[in-house]
Amino acid sequence: MADSLDRRSRSRLMASVRSKNTAPEVAVRKALHARGFRYRTHVAELPGKPDIVLPRFRAAVLVHGCFWHGHDCPLFQRPATRRDFWDAKIRRNQERDAEVRNALRVAGWRCLTVWECSMRGPGKRRFVHLIDDVVAWVRSGETAAEFRGKNC
Repeated sequence: MADSLDRRSRSRLMASVRSKNTAPEVAVRKALHARGFRYRTHVAELPGKPDIVLPRFRAAVLVHGCFWHGHDCPLFQRPATRRDFWDAKIRRNQERDAEVRNALRVAGWRCLTVWECSMRGPGKRRFVHLIDDVVAWVRSGETAAEFRGKNC
């Protein structure tokens, strides 16, 4: 299937996609704040500048988009054009994710990954239940966890 946009327009569109303060990230932050948690965002001193950092709990929360991080779920569809470029880009993002999680662990931080598919798409969970699970994880002391959609 051919791309409906020319190369320049597609490049401009993809470059405009935000890497910080995405809708799923902001939703998780607001829900945590409403439950009394205080956090910092995009802390430059930590590996990978985690989306949400809860210093009191030594916990970092990474909110990942399924497309950009190549999650194996219904929301991820590999682009039909420029396959080599996208395969390399997504593979490098996955490698960087693993490096960041490892660096956080080595630095003594716990790491939670919340996938976009847990909040939208066919396998989404009720948001209140997802936040209940995030809060339970933060308080649990578990080293690492990952929350994904029901179909993943």
